[in-house]
Amino acid sequence: MHHYYVYILTNQNSTVLYVGVTNDLIRRVAEHREGQHKGFTKRYNLNKLVYFEEYPDAKAAIAREKQLKPGNRQKKLDAVNAVNPNWAELLPE
Repeated sequence: MHHYYVYILTNQNSTVLYVGVTNDLIRRVAEHREGQHKGFTKRYNLNKLVYFEEYPDAKAAIAREKQLKPGNRQKKLDAVNAVNPNWAELLPE
């Protein structure tokens, strides 16, 4: 049985946020940290996992990602602050 994750990455100063979805959280965060994918996370050095939620299926995870991802930064801040108010790294290297 697969699990799916919605996650938020930030940079070391917690000034830029990225929301993603994956079925393998450890692998996906490692890919971001290693810069395997060109784009937003590599450009802004987003390698600190500060938030994640687990879902039993891809449809639910994607629906949640779509709630968090577009535009409203405050939704992302509220999500992180609710479960990780110190913005600690949740997946140490």
